Amino acid sequence: MQSQKIKNRGLQVLLAGLGINLALGILYTWSIFKGAIVDSIAAGGPNAFNWDAASVNDPYAVACLAFAAAMIMAGKCQDKFGPRVTCIIGGLLVGAGFVWISQTTDYWAWVLGFGVLAGAGIGFGYSAATPPALKWFPPAKTGLVAGIVVSGFGLASVYIAPLAKYLLAEYGLQQAMMFFGIAFAIAVSSLALFIVNPPQGFVAGKAQPGAAKVVAAGNDLSPLQLFKSSRFYTLWLCYFIGAGAGLMVIGSAKGLAKASMGEMAFLVVVIMSVGNAGGRLVAGVVSDKIGRGTTLCLMLVFQALLMFAAIPVLGGDGSHPVLVALLVTAMVFNYGTNLSLFPSFAKDSWGMKNFGMNYGILFSAWGVGAFVLVRVSEMLKVKTGSMDSSFIAAGVLLLVGAMMATSLRTQKAPARVVETQELPLEDEELALQEAGK
Repeated sequence: MQSQKIKNRGLQVLLAGLGINLALGILYTWSIFKGAIVDSIAAGGPNAFNWDAASVNDPYAVACLAFAAAMIMAGKCQDKFGPRVTCIIGGLLVGAGFVWISQTTDYWAWVLGFGVLAGAGIGFGYSAATPPALKWFPPAKTGLVAGIVVSGFGLASVYIAPLAKYLLAEYGLQQAMMFFGIAFAIAVSSLALFIVNPPQGFVAGKAQPGAAKVVAAGNDLSPLQLFKSSRFYTLWLCYFIGAGAGLMVIGSAKGLAKASMGEMAFLVVVIMSVGNAGGRLVAGVVSDKIGRGTTLCLMLVFQALLMFAAIPVLGGDGSHPVLVALLVTAMVFNYGTNLSLFPSFAKDSWGMKNFGMNYGILFSAWGVGAFVLVRVSEMLKVKTGSMDSSFIAAGVLLLVGAMMATSLRTQKAPARVVETQELPLEDEELALQEAGK
């Protein structure tokens, strides 16, 4: 009975983390909000947005950067206060950011409200969802568990995109932001109550008392030790390229599809969210089977080919809507693989003791990649009138990343054996109760 309760607690943490990411994934619906802002700029008027066309993506780019920076702070917060408090802070920050921008059309208010506050809140909530879930399950399921938790972030647009479309039509952009802010603050803070680390001494799986456990040498590195590892820099650059290229497409998804799909372009945001979530799940399972490095290398090459294919498909006149939707979905599928591969890389390479901080530092590549490539892409688009230059640059970078990723396939740390003692059930249950306080 007690053993079953402990097992169910792990499933509860997994599902709560999935639910939290289903709320925080509103970040990927930015292209719909961006469309409303662009329409307002074009319409003009006393209450309209009065922004420079090249700056429309700035709140989104800043949000990605704040998201990444917050992951590092949130990792430290988890170590001191636990994932539950960290997640609640995230929910409140997201709510505050959305409520603020619901009251204004000012550019800097949106950069600070959506970009800094909501972006940081998403980082706090997101960072607190995956580590506890990974701790409840054995290493053989690392990719699968990470994929399930983070798939919620990618899948969120399935319901947020049509909901946003409805709210924008019925209430306008400002009021829609108010509704989203209040709803997600409540949802994330409530689900955070179910997030808890396993008790000290907990061993995932059916370990026997006194059984030996294989642990990779070099596990449990401190954050400072990461910077002495060449593997960290290879992972950081690959993450920068893979995430930045994907977010460049996500941030402009609706605009890319509008030429061929008209007012139904918002459906691409819905469809691609399925690809985003699918990429996270598939990569997690596949990488458990064939290795993280091999999976990453294949993903980067495929993403590069898709970028080059996008030039005639998305840049041509009269592209078939189905072809456009499939291409964008495939791009976002590949992007999604990053979000399950790199947490798994971090756990495999550096252990769980400092996972929050370590993955937060690695995740900075996601934020910097988004900020740089999204901004550069928007500037190139304004200058050239198309996305072709952006696709070419991203494709070349992705091929460079794939070459770097080949080195990750052969770096297997030697293993050492350490003795672990499984807690008696009654002691384990007592420790579990203490961890949940």
